[in-house]
Amino acid sequence: MKRRFDTFFPWLFAAGDFTASLLSLLIFSLLFEPTGLFPELGLPDLLVLSALWLMLSTLRKDHMIGRTDEYDFTLKRLSITLLAFLAAAAVLWTPLLGKSLDWGQLVGLGLFMGFSMGIYRVVVHLLLRKYRTKGKNYQNAIIVGKGGTSPKLADVFRLRKDFGINFLGYFDDRSDCSETRGGIGDFFEEAPKLSLDIVYLHDQLEPTLVKRIIDFADENYIKVKLIPGSSLQLEKKLSFSKYGELYVINVNEIPLDNALNSFVKRAFDVIFAGLVTVFILSWLIPLVGLLIKIESRGPVFFVQKRNGVNNRVFDCLKFRSMTPNDYSDTLQASKNDPRVTRIGAFLRNTSLDEMPQFLNVLAGDMSIVGPRPHTVPMNQTFRNQMDRYNSRHKIRPGITGLAQVKGYRGEIESSFQIRSRVRLDYFYINNWSFLLDLDIMVKTVYELLYNREKAY
Repeated sequence: MKRRFDTFFPWLFAAGDFTASLLSLLIFSLLFEPTGLFPELGLPDLLVLSALWLMLSTLRKDHMIGRTDEYDFTLKRLSITLLAFLAAAAVLWTPLLGKSLDWGQLVGLGLFMGFSMGIYRVVVHLLLRKYRTKGKNYQNAIIVGKGGTSPKLADVFRLRKDFGINFLGYFDDRSDCSETRGGIGDFFEEAPKLSLDIVYLHDQLEPTLVKRIIDFADENYIKVKLIPGSSLQLEKKLSFSKYGELYVINVNEIPLDNALNSFVKRAFDVIFAGLVTVFILSWLIPLVGLLIKIESRGPVFFVQKRNGVNNRVFDCLKFRSMTPNDYSDTLQASKNDPRVTRIGAFLRNTSLDEMPQFLNVLAGDMSIVGPRPHTVPMNQTFRNQMDRYNSRHKIRPGITGLAQVKGYRGEIESSFQIRSRVRLDYFYINNWSFLLDLDIMVKTVYELLYNREKAY
């Protein structure tokens, strides 16, 4: 069953993606054409658009779901195909379909296609995992060399049946356990009898032996994968760079080092912050400024030095919520803080005091989502207290962040809180995705509405 499945399923993937895109476009057409918001499309038009989708999806191979792929990776690949589809549709819509299409209609199409195709891909992903958990569509694998991280990989195969990896055992000269099938020399005699798909190699094998196994695998159509040692079993995915014929591992590369990811995040920041500035800050700043001035003397804005990307110091903007004092940089606001004014208490409780930071986003000092920036003195203190603290400055700080929606916002009362905040910031930086940003923004709104305990 596994061989037949491997042979025909790529075609099922392609057929399913084409059918799902056609149904999505058909539903979109039926829902929105009666409103007059979208041009009328016939079946030939929908077939052309679905063919365009399939062509892009096939070129990128993102309709093929890998055995060890997680849901977020599947959706990330989908999002790139969706952007390519919208760009191609914007260019080809009029010459191919003979109809006009404005930006609003294109955005509407993108949102609907992203939602419907996202559901389809996740459902397919889930069904594949269920299917493989039952012992179907498996691949036979062995490990050459037992030691280091090899046993951990074998444990993963046993625990994650949804990967569809049927672990047959080790070949190792020194190990003699129930899973050892023989010495390394026996591998070359036994492998042709095992119907192998994958050979995993312990990273400490001799280079000449590794080359011999790879040559053998090439002749027998077996995939070879090297198990990195413990020093490379990090909390993130590794990538590679090529220098001529030599490959090196990028050990500490992050998703936002990718130019496309960085552009997408920055473009969203500018568009979102621009809309907030035009439609909210344009009237909020004069209104709140007037109320602040009526209650107490001093500036409307509280400008504070904070550490941003690469530890660069910038002026972080907030509405002034306290009477002017000499301890604003070193003494955190606490519950019932006497320095907080009446209008300041309202601004803090509703988080409106943070709204001017959208201007920091437009200036390029901050992002909508990212690690929250600390004051310069606090930053120096925390940096001396814990390892890897400075890693949170690899990217722009944010108005909100993963740590904040996980409950670590406001006053830092213990070392556990700052360590948890840094740990979550580290996870966010190394696992960034546009969907994660959107999820954090939605949860931020929930926190603002229903969790106000630490808003003081």
